[in-house]
Amino acid sequence: MKFLDQVKIYVKAGDGGDGSPSFRREKFIEFGGPDGGDGGKGGSVIFKAERNLNTLIDFRYQQHHKAKRGDNGSGQNRTGKSGEDLILNVPLGTQVFEEDNKTLIYDFDKVGDEFVVAKGGKGGLGNTRFKSSTNRAPRKFTKGTSGEEFTIYLQLKTIADIGIIGLPNAGKSSLLAAITNANPKIANYQFTTLNPNLGVASYDNKEITLADIPGLIEGAHKGTGLGIQFLKHVERCKSLLHMIDITNEDIKKSYKQVKTELKNYSSKLSKKKEIIVLNKIDLISKNKLKQIVDNFSKNTKSEIMTLSTLKKNSISKVKAKLISYAS
Repeated sequence: MKFLDQVKIYVKAGDGGDGSPSFRREKFIEFGGPDGGDGGKGGSVIFKAERNLNTLIDFRYQQHHKAKRGDNGSGQNRTGKSGEDLILNVPLGTQVFEEDNKTLIYDFDKVGDEFVVAKGGKGGLGNTRFKSSTNRAPRKFTKGTSGEEFTIYLQLKTIADIGIIGLPNAGKSSLLAAITNANPKIANYQFTTLNPNLGVASYDNKEITLADIPGLIEGAHKGTGLGIQFLKHVERCKSLLHMIDITNEDIKKSYKQVKTELKNYSSKLSKKKEIIVLNKIDLISKNKLKQIVDNFSKNTKSEIMTLSTLKKNSISKVKAKLISYAS
Protein backbone atom coordinates (compact mmCIF):
# COMPACT_ATOMS: atom_id res chain seq x y z
CA MET A 1 0.00 0.00 0.00
CA LYS A 2 1.33 3.43 -0.95
CA PHE A 3 1.86 6.01 1.76
CA LEU A 4 0.16 9.40 1.56
CA ASP A 5 0.08 11.88 4.44
CA GLN A 6 -1.66 14.89 2.87
CA VAL A 7 -4.62 15.23 0.55
CA LYS A 8 -7.13 17.87 -0.56
CA ILE A 9 -10.76 16.77 -0.80
CA TYR A 10 -14.25 18.16 -1.32
CA VAL A 11 -17.12 17.18 1.00
CA LYS A 12 -20.83 17.91 0.49
CA ALA A 13 -23.58 17.06 2.96
CA GLY A 14 -27.00 16.07 1.65
CA ASP A 15 -29.69 18.69 1.05
CA GLY A 16 -32.90 18.50 3.04
CA GLY A 17 -35.99 17.22 1.26
CA ASP A 18 -38.79 19.64 0.37
CA GLY A 19 -42.02 19.82 2.34
CA SER A 20 -45.20 18.70 0.60
CA PRO A 21 -48.12 21.00 -0.39
CA SER A 22 -50.51 18.03 -0.54
CA PHE A 23 -54.27 18.22 0.20
CA ARG A 24 -56.45 15.38 1.30
CA ARG A 25 -58.98 14.56 -1.42
CA GLU A 26 -60.87 11.32 -0.90
CA LYS A 27 -64.25 10.18 -2.13
CA PHE A 28 -67.01 10.36 0.47
CA ILE A 29 -64.79 12.35 2.83
CA GLU A 30 -66.69 15.54 3.57
CA PHE A 31 -63.86 17.64 4.94
CA GLY A 32 -60.48 17.55 3.24
CA GLY A 33 -57.57 19.76 4.16
CA PRO A 34 -53.80 20.01 4.06
CA ASP A 35 -51.91 16.77 4.69
CA GLY A 36 -48.45 17.55 3.35
CA GLY A 37 -45.58 15.99 5.31
CA ASP A 38 -42.17 17.44 6.07
CA GLY A 39 -39.07 16.70 4.03
CA GLY A 40 -36.35 14.44 5.43
CA LYS A 41 -33.06 15.90 6.63
CA GLY A 42 -29.96 15.49 4.51
CA GLY A 43 -27.16 13.14 5.49
CA SER A 44 -24.03 14.55 7.12
CA VAL A 45 -20.39 13.81 6.25
CA ILE A 46 -18.63 12.33 9.27
CA PHE A 47 -14.97 11.42 9.79
CA LYS A 48 -14.12 8.56 12.15
CA ALA A 49 -10.63 7.68 13.45
CA GLU A 50 -9.57 4.11 12.69
CA ARG A 51 -6.48 2.46 14.22
CA ASN A 52 -5.91 -0.04 11.40
CA LEU A 53 -5.32 2.65 8.79
CA ASN A 54 -1.93 4.34 8.32
CA THR A 55 -2.28 6.24 5.05
CA LEU A 56 -4.64 8.67 3.30
CA ILE A 57 -4.12 7.01 -0.07
CA ASP A 58 -7.83 6.13 -0.49
CA PHE A 59 -8.65 9.84 -0.67
CA ARG A 60 -6.22 10.30 -3.58
CA TYR A 61 -8.43 8.26 -5.89
CA GLN A 62 -11.76 9.60 -4.64
CA GLN A 63 -11.58 13.28 -3.80
CA HIS A 64 -15.29 14.18 -3.92
CA HIS A 65 -17.51 12.85 -1.14
CA LYS A 66 -21.25 13.56 -1.01
CA ALA A 67 -23.85 12.38 1.50
CA LYS A 68 -27.37 11.50 0.36
CA ARG A 69 -30.21 13.98 0.05
CA GLY A 70 -33.33 13.73 2.20
CA ASP A 71 -36.52 12.60 0.45
CA ASN A 72 -39.40 15.03 -0.11
CA GLY A 73 -42.43 14.89 2.13
CA SER A 74 -45.67 13.47 0.75
CA GLY A 75 -49.40 13.29 1.37
CA GLN A 76 -51.06 11.73 4.40
CA ASN A 77 -48.59 13.68 6.54
CA ARG A 78 -45.75 11.36 5.59
CA THR A 79 -42.29 12.70 6.38
CA GLY A 80 -39.61 12.07 3.80
CA LYS A 81 -36.84 9.61 4.59
CA SER A 82 -33.67 11.20 5.94
CA GLY A 83 -30.54 10.87 3.87
CA GLU A 84 -27.91 8.43 5.19
CA ASP A 85 -24.83 9.90 6.82
CA LEU A 86 -21.58 9.35 4.94
CA ILE A 87 -18.95 8.00 7.34
CA LEU A 88 -15.35 8.25 6.13
CA ASN A 89 -12.67 6.36 8.06
CA VAL A 90 -9.37 8.17 8.55
CA PRO A 91 -6.13 7.04 10.23
CA LEU A 92 -5.56 7.86 13.87
CA GLY A 93 -3.51 11.07 13.96
CA THR A 94 -5.31 12.73 11.04
CA GLN A 95 -5.76 16.49 11.23
CA VAL A 96 -8.51 18.37 9.36
CA PHE A 97 -7.63 21.81 8.00
CA GLU A 98 -9.63 24.48 6.21
CA GLU A 99 -8.98 25.24 2.55
CA ASP A 100 -6.01 27.46 3.45
CA ASN A 101 -4.27 24.33 4.83
CA LYS A 102 -3.32 26.32 7.95
CA THR A 103 -6.45 26.65 10.10
CA LEU A 104 -6.91 23.47 12.13
CA ILE A 105 -10.52 22.30 12.44
CA TYR A 106 -10.12 18.98 14.22
CA ASP A 107 -7.40 16.61 15.39
CA PHE A 108 -8.08 12.87 15.70
CA ASP A 109 -5.99 11.66 18.64
CA LYS A 110 -8.26 8.89 19.98
CA VAL A 111 -9.51 5.72 18.31
CA GLY A 112 -13.21 5.95 17.48
CA ASP A 113 -13.31 9.76 17.54
CA GLU A 114 -16.00 11.14 15.26
CA PHE A 115 -16.28 14.61 13.78
CA VAL A 116 -19.11 16.00 11.66
CA VAL A 117 -17.26 17.95 9.00
CA ALA A 118 -20.38 18.90 6.99
CA LYS A 119 -23.91 18.96 8.43
CA GLY A 120 -26.86 17.83 6.39
CA GLY A 121 -29.58 20.31 5.41
CA LYS A 122 -32.85 20.55 7.32
CA GLY A 123 -36.02 19.16 5.78
CA GLY A 124 -38.63 21.60 4.54
CA LEU A 125 -42.02 21.99 6.21
CA GLY A 126 -45.20 20.57 4.68
CA ASN A 127 -48.34 22.68 4.38
CA THR A 128 -49.88 20.95 7.42
CA ARG A 129 -47.45 22.94 9.55
CA PHE A 130 -49.08 26.20 8.42
CA LYS A 131 -52.69 25.23 9.17
CA SER A 132 -54.38 27.54 11.66
CA SER A 133 -57.82 28.68 12.78
CA THR A 134 -57.68 31.52 10.30
CA ASN A 135 -56.03 29.63 7.47
CA ARG A 136 -57.70 26.26 7.07
CA ALA A 137 -56.26 25.47 3.64
CA PRO A 138 -52.68 26.76 3.49
CA ARG A 139 -50.81 26.21 0.29
CA LYS A 140 -47.55 27.32 1.85
CA PHE A 141 -44.66 24.90 2.24
CA THR A 142 -40.88 25.29 2.45
CA LYS A 143 -38.02 23.71 0.59
CA GLY A 144 -35.23 21.89 2.34
CA THR A 145 -32.04 23.76 3.15
CA SER A 146 -28.77 22.99 1.41
CA GLY A 147 -26.22 20.76 3.13
CA GLU A 148 -22.85 22.25 4.02
CA GLU A 149 -20.02 21.89 1.52
CA PHE A 150 -16.32 22.51 1.98
CA THR A 151 -12.95 21.98 0.39
CA ILE A 152 -10.60 20.79 3.12
CA TYR A 153 -7.14 19.35 3.64
CA LEU A 154 -6.36 16.18 5.55
CA GLN A 155 -2.89 15.80 7.06
CA LEU A 156 -1.61 12.70 8.81
CA LYS A 157 0.72 12.83 11.80
CA THR A 158 1.59 9.30 12.80
CA ILE A 159 1.00 8.50 16.47
CA ALA A 160 3.76 6.30 17.92
CA ASP A 161 5.45 5.84 21.30
CA ILE A 162 9.02 5.92 19.98
CA GLY A 163 10.33 7.73 16.90
CA ILE A 164 13.49 6.32 15.28
CA ILE A 165 15.70 9.05 13.81
CA GLY A 166 19.21 9.26 12.38
CA LEU A 167 21.26 9.72 9.24
CA PRO A 168 20.56 7.60 6.15
CA ASN A 169 21.84 4.02 6.35
CA ALA A 170 22.23 4.12 10.15
CA GLY A 171 20.29 0.86 10.50
CA LYS A 172 16.92 2.24 11.56
CA SER A 173 14.90 -0.08 9.36
CA SER A 174 16.98 -3.10 10.41
CA LEU A 175 16.19 -2.35 14.06
CA LEU A 176 12.49 -1.91 13.31
CA ALA A 177 12.42 -5.26 11.51
CA ALA A 178 14.34 -6.97 14.34
CA ILE A 179 12.13 -5.88 17.24
CA THR A 180 8.67 -5.49 15.64
CA ASN A 181 6.33 -7.16 13.17
CA ALA A 182 7.12 -4.60 10.46
CA ASN A 183 8.77 -5.50 7.14
CA PRO A 184 10.53 -2.33 5.96
CA LYS A 185 12.77 -2.29 2.93
CA ILE A 186 16.40 -2.94 3.92
CA ALA A 187 19.39 -2.45 1.63
CA ASN A 188 23.00 -1.32 1.75
CA TYR A 189 22.47 2.16 0.30
CA GLN A 190 21.07 5.48 1.45
CA PHE A 191 17.37 6.41 1.41
CA THR A 192 16.03 2.85 1.26
CA THR A 193 13.27 4.20 3.53
CA LEU A 194 11.10 6.49 1.42
CA ASN A 195 8.07 6.59 3.74
CA PRO A 196 7.53 6.28 7.50
CA ASN A 197 7.24 2.68 8.72
CA LEU A 198 5.29 1.62 11.80
CA GLY A 199 5.82 -1.48 13.92
CA VAL A 200 4.62 -2.86 17.25
CA ALA A 201 7.15 -4.33 19.70
CA SER A 202 6.13 -6.62 22.58
CA TYR A 203 8.18 -7.24 25.71
CA ASP A 204 7.24 -8.41 29.20
CA ASN A 205 3.49 -8.29 28.38
CA LYS A 206 3.75 -4.67 27.24
CA GLU A 207 3.48 -3.19 23.77
CA ILE A 208 4.90 -0.06 22.16
CA THR A 209 4.56 1.42 18.68
CA LEU A 210 7.68 2.57 16.83
CA ALA A 211 7.91 4.88 13.82
CA ASP A 212 10.93 4.84 11.50
CA ILE A 213 11.28 7.94 9.30
CA PRO A 214 13.60 8.47 6.31
CA GLY A 215 17.17 9.52 7.14
CA LEU A 216 17.91 13.16 7.90
CA ILE A 217 20.72 14.88 6.02
CA GLU A 218 22.15 18.37 6.40
CA GLY A 219 19.60 20.96 5.33
CA ALA A 220 16.62 18.63 5.85
CA HIS A 221 14.64 21.37 7.62
CA LYS A 222 14.90 23.42 4.39
CA GLY A 223 13.63 20.57 2.24
CA THR A 224 16.86 18.77 1.36
CA GLY A 225 16.44 15.00 1.13
CA LEU A 226 13.32 13.23 2.35
CA GLY A 227 13.29 13.82 6.09
CA ILE A 228 11.57 17.21 6.18
CA GLN A 229 8.40 15.69 4.74
CA PHE A 230 8.16 13.20 7.58
CA LEU A 231 9.53 14.96 10.68
CA LYS A 232 5.94 15.72 11.63
CA HIS A 233 5.43 11.99 12.14
CA VAL A 234 7.67 12.00 15.22
CA GLU A 235 6.23 15.19 16.73
CA ARG A 236 3.72 13.17 18.77
CA CYS A 237 6.18 10.52 19.95
CA LYS A 238 6.85 10.29 23.68
CA SER A 239 10.56 9.64 23.13
CA LEU A 240 13.14 9.44 20.33
CA LEU A 241 15.62 6.73 19.51
CA HIS A 242 18.62 8.40 17.87
CA MET A 243 20.47 5.78 15.86
CA ILE A 244 24.11 6.28 14.84
CA ASP A 245 26.35 4.09 12.73
CA ILE A 246 29.38 3.55 14.97
CA THR A 247 31.60 3.02 11.92
CA ASN A 248 31.15 6.67 10.88
CA GLU A 249 34.40 8.63 10.94
CA ASP A 250 32.99 11.27 13.31
CA ILE A 251 29.94 10.11 15.28
CA LYS A 252 29.85 13.38 17.25
CA LYS A 253 29.37 15.26 14.01
CA SER A 254 26.70 12.79 12.91
CA TYR A 255 24.85 13.27 16.20
CA LYS A 256 25.01 17.08 16.10
CA GLN A 257 23.90 17.17 12.48
CA VAL A 258 20.65 15.37 13.22
CA LYS A 259 20.03 17.36 16.41
CA THR A 260 20.50 20.60 14.48
CA GLU A 261 17.90 19.55 11.92
CA LEU A 262 15.44 18.66 14.68
CA LYS A 263 15.97 22.01 16.39
CA ASN A 264 15.58 23.96 13.17
CA TYR A 265 12.35 22.14 12.45
CA SER A 266 10.88 22.41 15.95
CA SER A 267 12.44 23.39 19.28
CA LYS A 268 9.97 21.08 21.06
CA LEU A 269 11.08 18.14 18.93
CA SER A 270 14.74 18.66 19.78
CA LYS A 271 13.93 18.66 23.52
CA LYS A 272 12.15 15.31 23.59
CA LYS A 273 13.55 12.57 25.80
CA GLU A 274 15.98 10.51 23.76
CA ILE A 275 18.07 7.39 23.89
CA ILE A 276 21.17 7.11 21.70
CA VAL A 277 21.90 3.74 20.11
CA LEU A 278 25.31 3.13 18.56
CA ASN A 279 24.65 0.52 15.89
CA LYS A 280 26.79 -2.02 13.98
CA ILE A 281 29.14 -2.76 16.89
CA ASP A 282 29.86 -6.16 15.34
CA LEU A 283 32.02 -4.35 12.76
CA ILE A 284 34.61 -3.06 15.27
CA SER A 285 36.74 -4.55 18.06
CA LYS A 286 35.72 -4.47 21.73
CA ASN A 287 38.63 -2.17 22.65
CA LYS A 288 37.74 0.33 19.96
CA LEU A 289 34.07 0.14 20.98
CA LYS A 290 34.88 1.04 24.58
CA GLN A 291 37.08 3.91 23.45
CA ILE A 292 34.37 5.33 21.20
CA VAL A 293 31.62 5.05 23.82
CA ASP A 294 33.75 6.63 26.56
CA ASN A 295 34.72 9.51 24.31
CA PHE A 296 31.21 10.09 23.00
CA SER A 297 29.52 9.96 26.42
CA LYS A 298 31.52 12.98 27.61
CA ASN A 299 29.54 15.27 25.32
CA THR A 300 25.97 14.13 25.92
CA LYS A 301 23.59 13.68 28.84
CA SER A 302 21.40 11.21 26.98
CA GLU A 303 21.58 7.51 27.75
CA ILE A 304 23.80 5.56 25.35
CA MET A 305 23.33 1.94 24.31
CA THR A 306 25.16 -0.24 21.82
CA LEU A 307 23.55 -2.58 19.35
CA SER A 308 24.17 -5.31 16.86
CA THR A 309 21.01 -6.38 15.06
CA LEU A 310 22.71 -9.74 14.48
CA LYS A 311 22.68 -10.58 18.20
CA LYS A 312 19.39 -11.42 19.95
CA ASN A 313 20.69 -10.45 23.40
CA SER A 314 21.61 -7.00 22.14
CA ILE A 315 18.17 -6.52 20.58
CA SER A 316 16.39 -7.65 23.76
CA LYS A 317 18.24 -5.06 25.85
CA VAL A 318 17.26 -2.26 23.51
CA LYS A 319 13.66 -3.45 23.38
CA ALA A 320 13.41 -3.52 27.20
CA LYS A 321 14.85 -0.01 27.41
CA LEU A 322 12.39 1.30 24.82
CA ILE A 323 9.46 -0.09 26.82
CA SER A 324 10.59 1.95 29.82
CA TYR A 325 11.05 5.09 27.73
CA ALA A 326 7.54 4.83 26.32
CA SER A 327 5.83 4.53 29.69
